Amino acid sequence: METYTAMREDRQMLMIMHLSQLLDFITGIGGFIVPLILWATQKDKIQDMDEQGKDIMNFQISLFIYSIISIPLMLLFGLGIFLLILVGIVGLVFPIINAIKASNGEPAFYPFTIKIIK
Repeated sequence: METYTAMREDRQMLMIMHLSQLLDFITGIGGFIVPLILWATQKDKIQDMDEQGKDIMNFQISLFIYSIISIPLMLLFGLGIFLLILVGIVGLVFPIINAIKASNGEPAFYPFTIKIIK
């Protein structure tokens, strides 16, 4: 016998998941681990958690890739520092914007994201 559990709407948890990315600025990697744990444990229980969790994971992976790319660019051309500053600004601003959107029930959007997890 199959049991069906309805997904609940929890905008506050979605907002917390978006804001938890800011842990990167405190711990270095917490902004990846905490949203990953929230997404993995709640994706089947909370409405929109799976979609927004994938967006967050893709965004975090993309920021990491762009940060790695900036290192040789710093050594070769000095332009990598500008890319690293841009990554930092985008990594700070868009989780806050998308947390506000999640609390209002709007879909999240992360720019410059490579769609790795589909």
